[in-house]
Formats: sequence, structure tokens, C-alpha cells
Amino acid sequence: TTNMNLCRLLSIWTLAVGASAKGPLTDDADEGTPFKHFLAFNSNQTCASDSHAMPFNNQIRGVNLGGWMVLEPWITPSLFYQFLGGDETNTAMDHYSFCEVLGPEEGNKQLKRHWESWVTEDIIKELADSGAVNSLRVPVGDFMFEPYGPYIGCTDGALDYLDTLLDWAHAYGLSVLLDVHTQKDSQNGFDNSGQTQGFQWTSRISNYPRGLTTFQHWPIRAAHWIGDFDSEAVNYTNINHDNIAHSLRAIDHLVDRYSGHPAVLGVEPVNEPWELTPIEALKTFYWDAYLIVKKKAPYWKFIMHDSFRFTPETWGGFMKGCPDRALDTHIYQAWMDPSSRLTFYNNACAQKQQIALMEREFGPVIVGEWSLATDNCAMWLNGFNDNLPGFPRSPCKYIPCSLPYMGSDQPGTPVDPGAALQGPYGTGISGPSFGLCPVDRDWMTERYNSAESGSNWMSSPPEAPRGRDGTDEVMSLLALKKISAFSGIGHGFYFWNFRTDLYNPQWSYLLALERGWIPKGDLNDERIMNSCHREDVGAFVCEANREAPEETVKNGISYALGEEKKDSAYVVKLEGEPLYSEGDAVFDEFWKSHRATGATCDFGGAAQLKEANVTHTDEYYSDDYYNAVEVKEFATWKIVLLVVIGTLVGSLTGFALAMKLSPKFSRRVRSSTILRPVTRSTVFRQSFGNMLEPGLQGYAGISMD
Repeated sequence: TTNMNLCRLLSIWTLAVGASAKGPLTDDADEGTPFKHFLAFNSNQTCASDSHAMPFNNQIRGVNLGGWMVLEPWITPSLFYQFLGGDETNTAMDHYSFCEVLGPEEGNKQLKRHWESWVTEDIIKELADSGAVNSLRVPVGDFMFEPYGPYIGCTDGALDYLDTLLDWAHAYGLSVLLDVHTQKDSQNGFDNSGQTQGFQWTSRISNYPRGLTTFQHWPIRAAHWIGDFDSEAVNYTNINHDNIAHSLRAIDHLVDRYSGHPAVLGVEPVNEPWELTPIEALKTFYWDAYLIVKKKAPYWKFIMHDSFRFTPETWGGFMKGCPDRALDTHIYQAWMDPSSRLTFYNNACAQKQQIALMEREFGPVIVGEWSLATDNCAMWLNGFNDNLPGFPRSPCKYIPCSLPYMGSDQPGTPVDPGAALQGPYGTGISGPSFGLCPVDRDWMTERYNSAESGSNWMSSPPEAPRGRDGTDEVMSLLALKKISAFSGIGHGFYFWNFRTDLYNPQWSYLLALERGWIPKGDLNDERIMNSCHREDVGAFVCEANREAPEETVKNGISYALGEEKKDSAYVVKLEGEPLYSEGDAVFDEFWKSHRATGATCDFGGAAQLKEANVTHTDEYYSDDYYNAVEVKEFATWKIVLLVVIGTLVGSLTGFALAMKLSPKFSRRVRSSTILRPVTRSTVFRQSFGNMLEPGLQGYAGISMD
């Protein structure tokens, strides 16, 4: 039955792609396919008759459990140290090659040790107890549900660990979004897709220095999941229907296994398909996957990554009217050019406008990945022993590489403290050297004359001097602004990542909590609410959606009033503009009162956000904009004066000691023709007489010649 359904879906692939390319088509013959809560129209990939059985009224405040089921060397380098110094035959740099190089038996042995130690029940409990987390995004591999290639045997038992994680999450009141992080032949060419694509060993053409093992990846990156990519023409020459069918089967098996588990929030069918993916083919894949999910798991959310194209032109109107779908966008600052802290603050808060725009043009938006990193220093962030050309943009701080989190039995650990940077070598540099690993850069406290511009970063070393480390202040304020932007406007977020092997609090939610950068509790804090006030170009209001049916607006108003235990009987009598105006007032009041505790401007599709210019006085705000200990510079003239005084005092002290302790020096001073006027003076005799040699002391009438 599954194969028949997949064949039916694929049989309409070409028709759907053609239809989408010309925009939604109205097909009078398409009466819609009935699902539990809606009708689905294949002809234009839209839905109708949404009963809003599961309105998206609560925000997601979550973290990613990255590096667990899908390996990424930069997150868990302890698993990949064993490949340092390797060559073309024994080097692994992603999950696929990890299993390929080690083989199914050894690979599975190491993975089980990793699965048991990287995510534990204590960690899940700690996240839940923080009070700031209500959901987990768990990257999983397509190979876990539809094994292929070197994954066969190597990843045996992974689903058992995932089952246990879901039970833990349910026990601690956390929902789980299952994110299919990998695809066959890679959806983006990154190692996070399971298999690095666009890769070439170059050792044979690198004859000097001899013995080096080299490779290139970034200049020739490609992704072949959705079809064959022509790097010269920079486009796809065909669609790989076999890979698409494989992906849909994996989703079908995932839904079969977990559709009845109470912890599962929903599924994300593919993570980060790269920006060159044919958009209409991707949309058709999303549509087909959506129908598979909704047939067997009618209450699940269906989250779609934006393919790095977070624009209304790309996604506006797609799957219009379809319940429980949301758009995932990933917002990072780690790849931005080095700049002042003020630039990063403004960039964080500016995301509000685009999120609000997409909420209006598409629907619910989730920031599925974000971090506090403002640099590209994290070791192997851009690939095992590799880096993007030109990265990192600034010098990085090095710290002792961590001991293996899975125990001392892990091959290749600990890192050899006597070894310099080891191969194989990519087109960029990143890796351990003499037992030290690159992690990040410190932020320095601003001086009084550069606080407004925040320009002190330009002369800052990677590791701040004692007393000048302002990282805690900068990261704390940046976290407030990001949380304000991502949760105050959209439908929530997932921080990347929950932990890191190396000490990287900018990438580790647990370490950020420990440092106090991210507040604990329900995030109902006015510092978060008002943290973007200087960056905001306007405020937002939650208004009734004029395109929503009146019945939908009535249901939304009744929900809001019911949550506040207010009478909603009058709502049934309203219609037309009076109904929508009442919705404006009710929705906005409810959203502003409850958004800090997770409310969204949605109300089952009855409301949407709009900008409204609002001016507040300075007394309205309570946060400290700079939030840094400012260090005043010491004036140059004062420094010079102190040096001169110190030199004079030191010289006189030395002279006095020499006169006292060295008879020879004392005789030479007295016998000096140049100094004789001084040594014969009464002042000198009174000051240094007791320092002269015995028998040579004298006052008036006694010769000292």
C-alpha cells in the first residue's frame, strides 16, 4: 500500500511542478481529497475547509539535540580525532564516511557509546527544569528509517535510543519535532546532511611539501539529492525521482513508528535544502510529504525549511489554507563580517520585520536554528580540518581540547599535546594544535570614548586581558534581543545546540544557561520584552485577519475570551466589520498580555501581525542598553608625569643607597670636580653626612679633602 501511494504521488510530480511554475491553477475537476480536518487540492497545492483542530496558539521555546543521531565533527570532535593524520583511505569527515571507514561493527560500537553519553535523561531533565524550554528539535537520519550504503549495520539500534528519548521528553513535559536532517546524496553538500558532496582529494597534485594529504570541498561543493547538479551551468539538469521516492518512504516509516507517541509535535521532512534547489520541485516534495503525514498523523505539525530563501516571493501563498504547516528559517550571525556589538544588536532586532512579514504572507514562522556566536572560530564549524576560504575573519582564542565525553576508551583521544596541526588539509585551516583547540573570541568592555560606537572590537585580542572581558555582558544582552525578536513576533525558536564537546557557550544552551546569558524561567521578563526598543523602527499590533472567514474569527475571539474566563456569548451575533474590529481589540490585548509566556498572534488563523508606529518615553524602558562595565582611559600626560616622577624618585633612592653602602662610590662622588660644589654644600652635608665613611664626616671647620 505504501509503495502504491508513493507511486501515485510521484505520478503527479511532473504535473504539480508544471502547475506550480505557472502559479496556482484552478481545476474545476479537482474536488479535493478529504482528510480528517481539511480538503487537499493537488491541482494547486492548497487546502480548504480547515477545522483548526490544533491551532498554533503556543510558542515554541526549544533547543536542538544536534550531533546525536546525525554526526557533525564540529559538535563532537572527540569522535573524529581518530582520523587526524589520516589519508584518502582512512579519513572520515561526516556520518557517511564514519561508517564507511570504520565498518559496520566498529562504527556501531562507537556510535552506541556515543548515543548513550551524548544525550542522557539528566540532560533532558535539566533542560525541562530550566523553565525556559518546552520543546526539542531532534535531527534524525533518513537512513534510520530506510537504511542504505555504509549506514546498514553501522546505525543499528539508533531507533531504540530515539524511542527512549521520546519517552523521557514526554515524562518531563517536552514536545519533540523530528527533523529529517539527512537525505540520500545530500541536500546541501554540507557534512550536516550526512554526506559531504562536491569533494576531491588533491594529494597527487600537491607535490610540495611532500607527504601532505590534501583535499578541496568548498570551491566545488554540490548537492545531488534532488537531481544532478551542473556546477558550470549552476543548475540542475534533471530531477532524481528515485531519491525523492526514498525520502518519502523514510517519512512514511517515521510516521508509522511514531504517529501514536504523545511527545511528538510533528516532522520536518528535510533540513536546509540548499538555495540552488529547484524551488518548484522542492515545493512538490513538501506537498507530497505533507499528505503522507496528515493521512496517518492528522494532529502533527509540518515544518518546512525555507531553503535559505526567506522571502514572500518564494513562499507567499504556498499551501494556503493547509492546517498545521509552518516555515522554518535559520538565523545565524557567526558568518557575518566582524563588527561592533552594536551591529550585532541591530541585526538581531531587525529580524522582527522579516519574520512579521513572512507571518503575514505565509503563516507561522519558527526560527529552527540560532546561536549566540558572533564569530566563525568554533573548530571544524565549516568542516573537518577545513574552512571556508577567508574564514575565520578574525584571530581566534585557543583553549585546551576537551577530554572525550564518552570515556577514555575512545580511539584518538585525548588530543596529542605534542603534535602540531595534523592533516589531511583542506582549503582552510581549523584543527587542534599542541593540545589546543580554537573556540571563539572574547568581547572586551568598551572604553568611555568608544561606547556609543562600540568600536573597541577592532583592536581587541582574541582573549581579553584580565579585567577587560565583556563577553558575559555582550552575550547576555544579545540573547535578550534575539529571544525578543524570535519569540515576540513569530511562533518560537529552537536554539542550536543543546551542548558542545568543546567549551563553546555561544553554541551550547546548557553552558549559556550556566553563564547566565540566557535567563531561566518562562522568559516572562520585561528585559526581554523591551530589549529591542532602540532598534525597533515601529511596534506591532495583532489584528484580525480580514481574509479569514467570519466563523474562524469568531472561534479565535471565543478562544481568547475563554482563556481569560470572559463571556463570549455576544460574539455569535457579530458579523462583517464590527466582528473584525472586535477581533482587533481582543486579539491585540490577549497577545500583548500573554506573548511573554508563549502566546502567538495566530488564533487558529484568525489573526495576523501588523506594524504600528508607537513612541515611548525613556522611562518606559528598563534595560541597560550597553550593559557593560566601561573602562576610562588614563590621560597620556598623566602617564608621562608619573614616569618622570618615578624616575627621579628611583634615581635619588639609588644614589642615597649607593652613598650609604659603597665607600668607593662615596669617595668618587666627593672627589668629583663636577660634583664638588654640591658635596661641599651645607645641604649635602646635612642630608648625606651620615652616609659618608667613618672619620671622613665633617661639618664647619673640618676638611673633607
